[in-house]
Amino acid sequence: MMGINAVKGVEIGAGFASVSQKGSEHGDEMTPQGFLGNHAGGVLGGISSGQDLVVHLAIKPTSSIRLPRRSVTLDGQPAVVATHGRHDPCVGIRATPIAEAMLALVLIDQALRHRAQCADVVCATPVIPAHPLG
Repeated sequence: MMGINAVKGVEIGAGFASVSQKGSEHGDEMTPQGFLGNHAGGVLGGISSGQDLVVHLAIKPTSSIRLPRRSVTLDGQPAVVATHGRHDPCVGIRATPIAEAMLALVLIDQALRHRAQCADVVCATPVIPAHPLG
């Protein structure tokens, strides 16, 4: 996820909020019916717990704004730069489908890698259902 432009932070599950939680609050207890919570975001010890994956991204604001900004020239002299033209005021709107696609690609890549390493040709390739529109 950090490879996506404008992403400055990634949280899995409770993420940075888990720092202020006690172990009794953060730990996802198990019952015969499944987990009672998902503070881990579906990942325990780097392995899927079978729960939903919960990932949050922090997206930086765009730097191409119309206000004049200080910079330097190629030879190190002070300069003022003003961006002109059409630019996205918020990249976060476009980042959501990109992040979803990135996560889907990584997951299917790992599933195919596992299948190849285990010579698991009996098991069908997992099908990821299409994301509903809207």
